[in-house]
Amino acid sequence: MIKLCIVDDHAVVRSGLVMLLNGKEGIEVVGEASEGEEGIQLAMKLRPDVVLMDLSMPHGKDGLTATKDLKQAMPETAVLILTMHDDDEYLFRAIHAGASGYILKSAPHDELLAAIRSVADGNAYLNPSATKRLMREYLDRLRHGDGGRTFETLSDREQEIVSLVAKGYSNKEIAEQLVISVKTVETHKAKVMEKLGLKTRPELVKYAMKKGLLNFD
Repeated sequence: MIKLCIVDDHAVVRSGLVMLLNGKEGIEVVGEASEGEEGIQLAMKLRPDVVLMDLSMPHGKDGLTATKDLKQAMPETAVLILTMHDDDEYLFRAIHAGASGYILKSAPHDELLAAIRSVADGNAYLNPSATKRLMREYLDRLRHGDGGRTFETLSDREQEIVSLVAKGYSNKEIAEQLVISVKTVETHKAKVMEKLGLKTRPELVKYAMKKGLLNFD
């Protein structure tokens, strides 16, 4: 059972999400909060697997600040941003804050359920259209940057690992796709993170975007 907390300043939205999600496909809504600080305290008390976090909460702590503070206090808890902002800058800032996923409030219900399950499993979930735009922006920056010297230190296999991890594949799925053992995947991931000076999956996703490794055809 996936334990879920909902943080949104609109009571009607929270009620609607509870009705939509509670008891659906192994999801249990264990708590609600109306602003970021309340959400953090609730999460620390209830220890949910996933926190569904709104970005714009004018009263109290906003979603980005709450996400950053929550991940520092509870790094094992996944934060899925649910927002009306289809904006590249918000997406980038959410990833930088430590969010595991970013989905729009206009997304179909099935997509929201899939996103919750994905981040609960330790994977990343990014809105494909927003990711395409952000990737193009980073590619433009890269062409005028330092040439990606750090990236060149990675082997071809390590570059494949970076791309697949950033796209949300599990260790088992990567092992099956590359026809290697799960232990080998874990070893490659550890070496990649060490070489790049990264510590978390969101940091790796951001790096992959910058290097143009995410391709959603």
